[in-house]
Amino acid sequence: MSSRPFRFGVNILSSLSRSEWRVLARKAEDLGYDILNVPDHMGMQSPFAALVAAAEGSGLRLGTYVVNAGLYQPAMLARLSATTDQLVNGRFELGLGAGYVPADFEALGLPFAAPRERVAHLIRTVRELRTLFALADFGPAVRQRTAPPLLVAGDGDRVLRLAARQGDVVGFSGASSSRPGADPLQALANRVEFVREEAGERFGDLELNLFISTVALARIGEPNLTMAHILAPDLSEHELLRLPTVLAGSEQQIAETMLSYREKLGITYFTVLEADMDAFSQVIGLLR
Repeated sequence: MSSRPFRFGVNILSSLSRSEWRVLARKAEDLGYDILNVPDHMGMQSPFAALVAAAEGSGLRLGTYVVNAGLYQPAMLARLSATTDQLVNGRFELGLGAGYVPADFEALGLPFAAPRERVAHLIRTVRELRTLFALADFGPAVRQRTAPPLLVAGDGDRVLRLAARQGDVVGFSGASSSRPGADPLQALANRVEFVREEAGERFGDLELNLFISTVALARIGEPNLTMAHILAPDLSEHELLRLPTVLAGSEQQIAETMLSYREKLGITYFTVLEADMDAFSQVIGLLR
């Protein structure tokens, strides 16, 4: 389905010093990753500052995975993004979501609005970002040709419609796959097909991303499904291991699974968590 080359990202949750960010970025690049990402939660370091520190250590792309749009006014987010893009020499990618952690909003004295309102703010944010980045006199100006590539991540119809019509990268969270009773792979395929229908002619220009919650290599022993269980608490261990967001088996088996995702679904960009960075690098080596 897709002739795109694979792209591999790692999401870093640690809070690090400037020198540690440089070392970690260099390690990620040496392991074969294409992009280093940082999430956006209160109680953690600012992703924008962290990415500037990481930029000094490698030639990786650098992204937010993802910014909680509900914590920002669009103009402020545009300024932060453009400044970051300047300081990392045009390697920045902006990942956005509607926000799902009540504590993040509470920490800033903001109401944790209903899903519909949070998605509406995300839609408005994307629209205004596009407008601001296109202005000739918008400062600071981004280094990239038009604007940083925009990833919009989620699972519901409204967020995926936004990603299909306005994004450069569609991030699939896998939430539909983790609902009790669902056929996990078919649920993901249905979400991809929804994006295809909504994107129309621009579908071929979209990059499809899948968040991987767990990499469970068979040679390491019993899989650590802690993160998968946090994200899908109602599923048994057997059901968790069937999720598309959980890659389990030998390195070769996982590589074959990912090749099938590219062939059947068109997914070519995979993001793993920091805890799985070393283990997953063995799979990357089989897919280059």
